[in-house]
Amino acid sequence: MTKAAGPVAVRERVRAFALGLPGAVEEFPWGESVIKVNKKVFVFLGVEDGSHPPGVTVKLTDPKAHAHALSSPGAEPAGYGLGKAGWVRIPLDEQGTPPAELLCDWAEESYRVIAPKKLIAELDGG
Repeated sequence: MTKAAGPVAVRERVRAFALGLPGAVEEFPWGESVIKVNKKVFVFLGVEDGSHPPGVTVKLTDPKAHAHALSSPGAEPAGYGLGKAGWVRIPLDEQGTPPAELLCDWAEESYRVIAPKKLIAELDGG
């Protein structure tokens, strides 16, 4: 049985995965790390300075994935009205935090909601 990775390692795995998607870039608006495609955010990674609890925020429009994400310990609809559009914030420092692999799956779903069809086709090998 492998030991669960800490919040920093999980965040970094999600960051690296998201940056590996076609056309993805990292930017730092508001001092927060975000991953964008086509100038639109698809993953919020927050700040690394310890001023806020570590977390990942993704847009999940699939009802099952959205409900699953919200069932994670401490998860909640994202603030600033983003929750109404399907954005979910998943804390990384809670007992029972989803594994990095699942968070990466959710990051990919968020990417697929935001990215242009051309880049999704590239991701799918088309």
